[in-house]
Amino acid sequence: MKQIPNLFTLLNLLAGCLAIVAIMQSGLTLSVDAIGENLVVIPEKIWLASLFIGLAAVVDFLDGFVARMLQVPSELGKQLDSLADTVSFGVAPGLIAYQFLRLCFAQQEDGLDISTLWLLPAFILPCAGAYRLARFNIDHSQGYGFKGVPIPAVGLLFASFPLIYWYSGSDFLINLMLNKWFWYGTVLLCSYLMVSRLPMLALKFSGITTRKLLPFLIIALLALASGLSFGWLAVPIAFIAYVILSLTFKQPE
Repeated sequence: MKQIPNLFTLLNLLAGCLAIVAIMQSGLTLSVDAIGENLVVIPEKIWLASLFIGLAAVVDFLDGFVARMLQVPSELGKQLDSLADTVSFGVAPGLIAYQFLRLCFAQQEDGLDISTLWLLPAFILPCAGAYRLARFNIDHSQGYGFKGVPIPAVGLLFASFPLIYWYSGSDFLINLMLNKWFWYGTVLLCSYLMVSRLPMLALKFSGITTRKLLPFLIIALLALASGLSFGWLAVPIAFIAYVILSLTFKQPE
């Protein structure tokens, strides 16, 4: 019985591995446009990685829920969860940034021959995520709130970018994601938010009241409204709202 939550955690890890497979199989390819010019594109298969990361997030929630329901929390489960999260919400999103950085540079002349050094900043993200998880595991003061943005939130943010790129239909958003400075800035900002000690909201508190649930209700309603209006852009909007509301509302106990 006590191994059931760990099975969910391993499913989280499996989903993260499948996301990595989808990302790495989506190498840059050449296509020819209507006037005969070569274009460098990322095949749509990379959006499968977004779905796998989303699946990992669902399973990541369930493993903790199942552990509490069965009353079988364990130190092994805690460590295993962090290892799985590092892959699913750190390494896989870092590779998404890596592939998009390649795409950004590929738009330039001789961009496919760019030095790998220009792509390495993408891996600041999983390094920051791993550091945050390790600190969380030894910090027992985060019982009712987080210090720093949790890595699944960052993972879901980066998972939304391929979906926005392919399905938004917005020239502005597509051009934004073809800008290498967007990726450098987003990686650095999200890495900082993870390793910071900024107080972040968590759905972990004793007793349920309207006041405690209010920021989460705001985020949910905002995500729903923006999802109906802007599609996958709702994920970054909800992420920004989560950070702002976390800094605005005192974490209830």
